Amino acid sequence: MSEATFTFRVDESLKSEFATAAKACDRTGAQLLRDFMREFVQQQDMAGHDAWFRRQVQDGLDSANAGRLVPAADVEARFAARRASTRGALEASE
Repeated sequence: MSEATFTFRVDESLKSEFATAAKACDRTGAQLLRDFMREFVQQQDMAGHDAWFRRQVQDGLDSANAGRLVPAADVEARFAARRASTRGALEASE
């Protein structure tokens, strides 16, 4: 992993308080900032997934409300056939 320098300005008193708090946790300010950055990026990834999931759920609800449904018996029959096909393929490969 290549590294890059991240430079920004911060109030001197905040920098001093942060360095003191970091030291109390036996960490450097740079270590904590890297951790905070990783956590923030991960939260954004999770927020993106959450938004996608909510859209998928809403699409499903809209579809159901519009009457576009597949009867449970049809779904079960379709997947029973898939399971039988998979079992057959596994038995043939033994």
